[in-house]
Amino acid sequence: MSGNNLDDKTVLGRISSVYGVKGWVKIYSYTDPMENILTYSPWLLKIKGEWKPVEVEACKQHGKGLIAKLAGVDDREIARTYNGIEIAVESERLPDLEEGEFYWSQLENLKVYTESGALLGKVSHLMETGANDVLVVKGNAESIDRNERLIPYLPDQVIKEIDLETGTIRVDWDPEF
Repeated sequence: MSGNNLDDKTVLGRISSVYGVKGWVKIYSYTDPMENILTYSPWLLKIKGEWKPVEVEACKQHGKGLIAKLAGVDDREIARTYNGIEIAVESERLPDLEEGEFYWSQLENLKVYTESGALLGKVSHLMETGANDVLVVKGNAESIDRNERLIPYLPDQVIKEIDLETGTIRVDWDPEF
């Protein structure tokens, strides 16, 4: 298992806080639906810069979120040390996507260009807004300005082309927005 290499791993969520006194943790899932994160095993947690496999002893839906009991984590103080840690899985464990579908992690750090070729910046991350997902694009030294833009992820309408080989996304978007 290689340390910081994310190429062969996909982040599916993170541990957000402790739950109760017996070592349970609250899980913030990036999967849709959120409980899909519970179907993957083992989870890989980034601990002190290294990805470590962790067994999930139990997990369940709780209110609007998820809670999990990790193997070897038996009290609140140990559980607290996991706050904020990302949860990943080996990418090969993920289902194959349909043509034209992408995992969020594949879109992060791609360069975003307008149809006329202006570089708007790189995808920092994605957000879920309810209506549609949104690319958060941050300008850098190479781009037309240093602005942050929120670009709706609407394939065919706004998102014209995604090319993972060249690391680019082409969008129909006015740079003034």
